[in-house]
Amino acid sequence: MFLCQNEGMDVESICPECGAVLPTGQSCQDLFDQMLLWEWEHPPLGEVHHLMVLCYHLQHPHLYSPEGLAYARRLLAQFVAQGLSPTEARQQNRAQVSSANRNWKITGTAVAFGAYDQPMNWTMTAVDIITGGPENYGERVRAWAQSIHQVLSRP
Repeated sequence: MFLCQNEGMDVESICPECGAVLPTGQSCQDLFDQMLLWEWEHPPLGEVHHLMVLCYHLQHPHLYSPEGLAYARRLLAQFVAQGLSPTEARQQNRAQVSSANRNWKITGTAVAFGAYDQPMNWTMTAVDIITGGPENYGERVRAWAQSIHQVLSRP
């Protein structure tokens, strides 16, 4: 299982999963928490919550099970390439992801977690979203989603 945390508090570190150069004393989880806080403090920012969560988790695939990672990749493609809205996604996928019907886990475990066949060269990470502050947050999260979709679509 991967941990995305700094060992020392006075040096930058690199996340082993997403490759982000992390600000001194921070982890990727800290950045995720900051984005959640911005969305809570400024409700209009929450309009891209679905993309932010997918982006973060897709760049930290151990958070998903192998099946959950495959599902998340398809869902991001639907949001980015097909313009699916969160409401449409819930309606379209309700039966598929219902725990009553689903025979697979969404969340990764210590023994069954998502991973990519090859290293991904992400062009944006959570660091890029955080360093821009809450201004233009939605625009940056949409660009992040587009960048991840492009990377995942490469042969």
